Amino acid sequence: MFDSVIVWLSGRVGWIWVEAVAPLGLVIAAVVTAHVLLTKRDVGSSIGWIGLAWLSPVTGGFLYYLLGINRVKRRAQRLADRPASGAERPTLPPMGGRDDHLAPLELAARRLTGRHVERGNAITVLHNGDGAYPPMLDAIVTATKSIALSSYILRDDKAGGAFVDALIAAHQRGVAVRVLLDGVGSGYFLSEAYTRLRNSGVPAARFLHSPLPWRMPFLNLRTHKKVLLIDGRIGFTGGMNIAAENVLRTQPRHPVRDTHFRVAGPVVGQLMDAFASDWSFVTNEILDGPLWFPSLKSEGGAMARVITSGPDLDLEKIEFLILEAISCARQSIRLATPYFLPDERLMTSLSLAAMRGVEVDVVMPRASNYRVVDWAARANIGPLLNEGGRIWLSGPPFDHSKILVVDGQWCLIGSANFDMRSFRLNFELGLEIYDAALANELETLMVTRWGARLTQENLESRILPIRLRDALARLLMPYL
Repeated sequence: MFDSVIVWLSGRVGWIWVEAVAPLGLVIAAVVTAHVLLTKRDVGSSIGWIGLAWLSPVTGGFLYYLLGINRVKRRAQRLADRPASGAERPTLPPMGGRDDHLAPLELAARRLTGRHVERGNAITVLHNGDGAYPPMLDAIVTATKSIALSSYILRDDKAGGAFVDALIAAHQRGVAVRVLLDGVGSGYFLSEAYTRLRNSGVPAARFLHSPLPWRMPFLNLRTHKKVLLIDGRIGFTGGMNIAAENVLRTQPRHPVRDTHFRVAGPVVGQLMDAFASDWSFVTNEILDGPLWFPSLKSEGGAMARVITSGPDLDLEKIEFLILEAISCARQSIRLATPYFLPDERLMTSLSLAAMRGVEVDVVMPRASNYRVVDWAARANIGPLLNEGGRIWLSGPPFDHSKILVVDGQWCLIGSANFDMRSFRLNFELGLEIYDAALANELETLMVTRWGARLTQENLESRILPIRLRDALARLLMPYL
């Protein structure tokens, strides 16, 4: 009797599956396929999602709904379509077109970003937290009108706590303060800096942070930008987070060497515009008017422009700019990055530059803070080494600097690493600069950090298990 009941139930379950669930699965798979075909650019990603949807329609469809739909881009489009408000933002007249071999680069960047190169900027190089944090804190202390801070990491430790204290004090004396922290980098479950700022009344927000899966469930999409703006006139940007590990004189347990920059001049208006766009994206508050966008005057001789990139309306723009810069290079390409994991097109572009006689030098850490990244990098750099590119391994401490210099004239600084995550998943901010003096200073800095040279012979001498491990790690490049 019991066996008969089991058989009957099994038959009913099978009938329900055939008659109800299976047709629903076909509909889900078809809907997912149509959406992927119409919205996804990457062929590999498209094939993966479509295959998952047809092999496991219900589970695949649910995962695609959670992780595959770019709600970030949809929300960004809604914000972009919203009418602007506030006062006009005056700057110096834009520079005219260049007449040298970098003219195509300047034109491409103008079309790519929709921004003109701004004349009359002063860019100062700051080294590590030792050199960057004191002027940043002094600027916060002396601010009279507004402060805007965006950071991937702001820890409430000995170094970051001083920033939190200064921001709270500025807010209490009547300065308009806005703080935007990444929802994961600055702590997903517990962000002490954010909590202390909010408890003190400082307007602070967390980028793409929500425990609810239907509220932008993108743990993989982060704002990696580092920008501090004082009274709309002085800016600090680069690749440095705010944490005790960056202050080398205190001998932290895991020291991080980095390079940051002080910016003055009309391009600060573009930095402020980028922050205001992110702040509006997260909070729906529009920052405008002279409090945030004052009239700016010439401060130096550098020409500069902001470029933003992210998985929204600015998809891959920093990578496109780098590809254009590499294609324009005639003499040299100098690059420093903490993680060197370029995709196939960037690796090919660098290799082609080396083939045509351009000196290509890449400075990367001998050991980064992620071992799997180091393994993947060694499995990925063969084509560049084969064509004459040179890889230099910098010794400790771990170097987090992100610098690109082309032909001793053009520089790119900012938050983006030379990897697929920064170019396609993270929200990043770069500053391209035409200034021979700064280019020379940055090239000199990179040369001083040249350590042992990594050669093709070094790679070939690895034993088979190590080569297999590294090749396996390379498959994770889109997610590292």
